Amino acid sequence: MSYRVLVIPEDPTYNGYILRPLVEAILAEAGRPKAKVQVLTNPRMTGYDHAKEAISSRLIDSYAHWDLWIFMPDADRAGTEAMALLEQDLQSKGITLFCCPAQPEVEIYACAAFRSEIPDGWYAARRDTRMKENVFAQILRTHGDPRRPGGGRDLLIEASLRNLPLLFQLCPELATLRDRITASLRS
Repeated sequence: MSYRVLVIPEDPTYNGYILRPLVEAILAEAGRPKAKVQVLTNPRMTGYDHAKEAISSRLIDSYAHWDLWIFMPDADRAGTEAMALLEQDLQSKGITLFCCPAQPEVEIYACAAFRSEIPDGWYAARRDTRMKENVFAQILRTHGDPRRPGGGRDLLIEASLRNLPLLFQLCPELATLRDRITASLRS
């Protein structure tokens, strides 16, 4: 039996290159290495508010039959209480949704393999509200490939995924997501 997972980013244009392999690795760790993972591109989300509204209403008709939805917004607006309420709302509609806000932005996950190159250090990058511009842009220029789709974001996340235990340590929200998925699969 296949296990289908819908990943909902704030914007799939570039985040999909990071989120799909990341979620596939997390699912493998949780016991579902052959899960079908789809990053939502239709409708194309254009920010936190648009994604949150679509999750609560428009996506239900098309994706209610999927086994798991994962919402991975940037953490700047995705507070703990708001995410818990969104999960509860979807649960009342028969949909399993796990929210996993990226601290501070999705691009941080692709930077883990290159943390020694971050001028102010890893933990400063995790608190930087402009991490994408201040940290990720330089790492992408140095280690990405502008000839590839997504500018080489896939290369960066592949490097970070080579040491998944370290990524879980550096980004505890990912370990929590893995543990929640594992628990839900056992229940």
